[in-house]
Amino acid sequence: MIDKEHQLRTVNVIRYITPLREGGSMPALAEADDEFLYVLKFRGAGQGIKALIAELIGGEIARALGFRVPELVFANLDEAFGRTEPDEEIQDLLKASVGMNLALHYLSGAITFDPLVTVVDERLASEIVWLDCLLTNMDRTARNTNMLMWHKELWLIDHGACLYFHHAMQNWEEQAIKPFSLVKDHVLLSRATQLDAVNKDFSAVLTPALIQQIVDLIPDAWLAAEGTAAEAAQQRNIYKEFLLRRLGSSDIFTKAANDARQALI
Repeated sequence: MIDKEHQLRTVNVIRYITPLREGGSMPALAEADDEFLYVLKFRGAGQGIKALIAELIGGEIARALGFRVPELVFANLDEAFGRTEPDEEIQDLLKASVGMNLALHYLSGAITFDPLVTVVDERLASEIVWLDCLLTNMDRTARNTNMLMWHKELWLIDHGACLYFHHAMQNWEEQAIKPFSLVKDHVLLSRATQLDAVNKDFSAVLTPALIQQIVDLIPDAWLAAEGTAAEAAQQRNIYKEFLLRRLGSSDIFTKAANDARQALI
């Protein structure tokens, strides 16, 4: 059973406000029927449903580890939105995204994290680097930090590029135990001096039961979009086993991150 803290609310999108033309997925600012604003991630975007799955798993693992992450909600999109949108590109995106999407609570007034302006302490930097090694998150570089400063606190956003093994679903067992080579480009790597301690602490938090709860959040409809119910169950199990195997070999990616940091010195 999923603990209350690992349940996601479901909202209905009632107003499409404006596209956020960043990256290839073209999310949008939207209002839901709970009167909150959200950054809406579309199932019909170029990266497809797998990006939503990565966003969901990555965001909820980060939250379970104590990071500040905007609330994630399932967001239902009615087919009527595609009929009234004048922009053809956006209209096509909305039509392809009817049904359940994913949205993040909009942090009004937040600014993009700038490593030249804000110095992250070494423990927090180590925690974020370790998280991204676990999730194979290629998208936390100086060019695109995917972190925000909001009320003087650091928030993590945009985990859709995590778990890139699932775009092929081949050799996932091998991918699960590999070091994360792209950590060399991580924006916080030079500050990540406490990776070994973080590895010990975080590995203890992410129990098999917790991983199961998070993976169980993936809607069946997302997993079965291109196959049968049995294939969907198999995919869910692959996500669970990938994460458990990666945790079981966390010493490998932790050492690789330490070696990459040393190479910067």
